Amino acid sequence: MLVVTAVWGWTFVLVKDAVTQYPTLPFLQIRFLLAVAVMALVVHRLPTRRELRVGAAIGIALAGGYLTQTAGLAITSPGNAGLITGLFVVLTPVINRLFGAPIHWWTWSAVVISLAGLVLLTGGPSGMNLGDALVLACAVLFAAHIVLLGRWSPGTSSAPLAMVQMGTCAVLFSAGGTWSLRPPTAAVWLAIVVTALFASAFGYLIQTWVQAHISANRTALILATEPAWALVAAVTLAGQRFGILQAGGAALLMVAIVGHELASLKFEPHVQPAPP
Repeated sequence: MLVVTAVWGWTFVLVKDAVTQYPTLPFLQIRFLLAVAVMALVVHRLPTRRELRVGAAIGIALAGGYLTQTAGLAITSPGNAGLITGLFVVLTPVINRLFGAPIHWWTWSAVVISLAGLVLLTGGPSGMNLGDALVLACAVLFAAHIVLLGRWSPGTSSAPLAMVQMGTCAVLFSAGGTWSLRPPTAAVWLAIVVTALFASAFGYLIQTWVQAHISANRTALILATEPAWALVAAVTLAGQRFGILQAGGAALLMVAIVGHELASLKFEPHVQPAPP
């Protein structure tokens, strides 16, 4: 999973470059069509009725997350997008509360710290651009995806469930009628192939398998390294630079994300995933 989060962090820069040259919906459409084709080669069978039902429901949340994230990346910086996306770690237990899970004091502390960090990073509510707001919506949807996957994936086969999620994304992104647009350039194709194979097909296959064996909050701990990788990639590959206030906001967001998960490991008793 750590390798997966490193790839996801790097793809913020890769996707940012791609969507400045190519429209968002066609990019996502081709990416997930390729991902589901690869998954079909891996699975070698049709999904069961339960895998279709569960995978489609979870895939809707995943598609919404990728749509808002990719559209946001076209407007905001890859570093901002990576850090704000990382808030799904803090938001996961908040959304899990809808299913009756308790919210602990460290989650509320992380929410307050992350809000302060978000204000500094984006310049406050008046300074937050549309791209930042879209990526914040993405963080909510990714948190919902983790919660649903953690609750519904036990008892299902990882590969078919991941394939159905990819297929749901492909169908939804194809609904925009994007077939007649110009073909991607070589640089865009590179981003499509990397994100389709490593960030989507193999990445979510691994995540689906992991979440069938550990809790959603434990998965979020591993995924908490993604914004750090995104920040490193933004600085080293995209040349993004932060002012003093922005750097302080980035630091607070990382403290909230990583500190929340370390507190969860220390204070929260280990809970096995619920039976299907």
